[in-house]
Amino acid sequence: MPQRPHEERVCHGVRFYQSRHSRIRQLKGLHSPLDFGYRVWTSCWLLMDYLKSLGLPPGLRVMDVGCGWGLAGIFCAKNLQASVTCMDADLEVFPFLDLHAELNQVRVSTLHKRYENLTSQDLEGIDLLIGADICYWDEMPEVLIPMIEMALASHVRLILIADPGRSSFARLAEHCEANYGAGTTNFFVRKPHPLSGRVMKISNGSEAHRKCPASILK
Repeated sequence: MPQRPHEERVCHGVRFYQSRHSRIRQLKGLHSPLDFGYRVWTSCWLLMDYLKSLGLPPGLRVMDVGCGWGLAGIFCAKNLQASVTCMDADLEVFPFLDLHAELNQVRVSTLHKRYENLTSQDLEGIDLLIGADICYWDEMPEVLIPMIEMALASHVRLILIADPGRSSFARLAEHCEANYGAGTTNFFVRKPHPLSGRVMKISNGSEAHRKCPASILK
């Protein structure tokens, strides 16, 4: 049966299926993502819009942590010609990621790990680490802070984390501002629908020799 037009959409050049699309319904009959991996979460759109504003060069190596369906990583692969690794603790989200990578005609790698199990070897060579809606529980700052510290120690050039504005994210941002020189920006987008949130940016200033332009440090 033909799909209705609104069951497949495009935003920031990324094509994505609505939950009612037959291919999504079929996958949900075969796979049961745990926790929150059953849909596209809105902060990925904040992150994409913010990434567009930075004027990043092509060809970066990107890791999308807590990727879920992977649209933020797919955006980087499609619009920045980036080499992308999508990481998640839940194997059941990867079929949804693969479906959207196929839809957008890009290739991304996957990494099945929890935040606390990431190693410096996993992060070696990564220029940009991104995450959207990953600070969803009260205890998440305590989980994410060691990952951020490891990323900085592993010479990751830039870290961006987007969130709708949860109190747990505010605690994470406060810690990162005090300890790593992070900046947090209130952000609003109109597409695919109006929404607001915050984007935290941590620039690894000691790595000025890497590929990202100096302008992103400002």
